[in-house]
Amino acid sequence: MSQWPEWLPLSDRLRPLSPYGAPQLPADAVLNTNENPFPLSDALASAIASRIESVARNLNRYPDRDANALRSDLAAFINSQSECDFSLDNIWAANGSNEIIQSLFLAFGEKGAIGFTPSYSMHPLIARVTNSPWSDGRRREDFSLDISIAREDIAKSGAALTFITTPNNPTGSSVTIAEIEELAGIVPGLLVVDEAYAEFSDELSAVTLIRKYPNVVVIRTMSKAFSFAGVRLGYLVADASVISALFIVRLPYHLSAITQAAAEVALEYRDELLGNVATLVSHREWVKNELEELGLVVVPSKANFLLFSGFDIPAPTLWKSLLDAGVLIRDVGLSGYLRVTIGSEAENKLFISALKKILSTSK
Repeated sequence: MSQWPEWLPLSDRLRPLSPYGAPQLPADAVLNTNENPFPLSDALASAIASRIESVARNLNRYPDRDANALRSDLAAFINSQSECDFSLDNIWAANGSNEIIQSLFLAFGEKGAIGFTPSYSMHPLIARVTNSPWSDGRRREDFSLDISIAREDIAKSGAALTFITTPNNPTGSSVTIAEIEELAGIVPGLLVVDEAYAEFSDELSAVTLIRKYPNVVVIRTMSKAFSFAGVRLGYLVADASVISALFIVRLPYHLSAITQAAAEVALEYRDELLGNVATLVSHREWVKNELEELGLVVVPSKANFLLFSGFDIPAPTLWKSLLDAGVLIRDVGLSGYLRVTIGSEAENKLFISALKKILSTSK
């Protein structure tokens, strides 16, 4: 039976869908949405508050429609990270990377898209919402990407958009720059490289390919490494023609003056914020080792989370037992697997301690 009343003229393609979202439940350790566990410093919080106070005096006016100052700052950041020479014409900023994804579908999705599942679940969901045909590409049994198989799937689909997520969510696995370049040369349209977790990886960013392959577009976010999930700031690095096309589908004044101001300040403090990345990577390796010592299987990850299996308890049961113990992780819908975000040292220890107790009593 449909959950929607008959009088509601909801599009047929949307009637079977449910809203996206991880459970928002109280827990001592919230490790289910890949957030950065480290809050902003007092100095940074004060700097943001000061900038917003200044901006607030002009909130009767619309924000900079094109976010030129922010886009210039983002270009400078990418240039400093990857030794490129981008300008604001190569950057588009939006309310989180999900708005970036939606805009790509609105502008280019008419001829379809392909992604390699399991991957970020919003890619096919936004495709359906925007009425863009979607194809599921194949992965190996260990969730890694087989480039030769990917080439076959891309050729068969003929899609205008090919999505590659690296590091991949929910698996954490990555695709090398050489493999991305191989795909860039054969995709029939745009190769969309979703790099939401790029700062946690030692792989070279795909932004370095854009000058040679203008059909490569790279999605980034400030939600993860920048501890900025609450601000909602995603951005795209691409050839200027791609950026120009996105301006056709964007909503007017879509990025608030407050969001722009906060992001500009965060970029000024980028060295401080990114200083936590090395700490999270070391925590990731500690959690990985602890899981393996419990006899569990951990998918190799270059992100700020781990996908693990090898437990005898059904995944939903283990998830609920951990929640009862005060630890909220993520059931990503893969049979026999659960995903845990890397948290603070205290959160990670609480997770491992609770997991040990649950697994020992289940034997």
